[in-house]
Amino acid sequence: MTYTEIGYEVSEGIATINLNRPQRLNAFTHVMRGELIGAFDTAEADDSVRAVIVTGAGRAFCAGADLSAGEDTFNGENNDARANAHRELGEVDGVPRDGGGTVALRVAAMRKPVIGAFNGAAVGVGVTMTLPMDIRIAAESAKFGFVFTRRGILPEAASSWFLPRVVGISQAMEWAATGRLFDSAEALSGRLVSRVVADDELIPTARSICREIAENTSGVSVAVARQLMWGMLSASSPWEAHRLDSKGINELGAGADAAEGIGSFLAKRPPEFPLRVSQDYPEFMPEWPARPEGV
Repeated sequence: MTYTEIGYEVSEGIATINLNRPQRLNAFTHVMRGELIGAFDTAEADDSVRAVIVTGAGRAFCAGADLSAGEDTFNGENNDARANAHRELGEVDGVPRDGGGTVALRVAAMRKPVIGAFNGAAVGVGVTMTLPMDIRIAAESAKFGFVFTRRGILPEAASSWFLPRVVGISQAMEWAATGRLFDSAEALSGRLVSRVVADDELIPTARSICREIAENTSGVSVAVARQLMWGMLSASSPWEAHRLDSKGINELGAGADAAEGIGSFLAKRPPEFPLRVSQDYPEFMPEWPARPEGV
């Protein structure tokens, strides 16, 4: 796939997606939306990729939606470009799908860990689309804002589901209701990010986490763990987790990766897990996020 608004590269088992409109503070467009989904598809299909980092070019992560259409930015009736984009997205309940939500749901469906590395401002969709990412790390200079209520719209990208689960309902509502900007220290205390590092340590830190995954773990095991962790956030009881755990231990425990994991541990050598996510992801795992009927 040829990219014009993002960068994509793979090294050391790590795919790096770079939001790449620095002259516009990496503002989100319909083109960027499509390229992001394409990049996640590519990373998912590539068994050499064990983890994904998403970051921004220049001094921002993503300043939110591109507002170059002015007051009609979100008005599909008066904004022809938005209307055309909506036709490509399809509909939910008779209305065009939210573009940010298509990215968030694609991230949620990933079978590989995704790390958001905030190198600068992450505002609006620039932060909501990262909520399904597994780990979020911020540079000290990063700033955040769920600014939707200050623009007369609402938090999108399925963030009304993700944000309260990530930070709790009280913190989520404070940020959503005020729409104010806040710094990386507040993002850390509110648990939006798991750590804050010096600006020049951001990418090395993210890559260090990815290398730990790539060098020491089974890709299939990580994929199953990721889907279970997210999927169980909305399970009705721990019995649902127990049901899937039992199937998983029975199937994966008899597999080649379990034999290699134990054998390499006992032999005190680095593991060489043979199974591949593209071929060996277990059938007992349900699709997540589950797609409701009619959507």
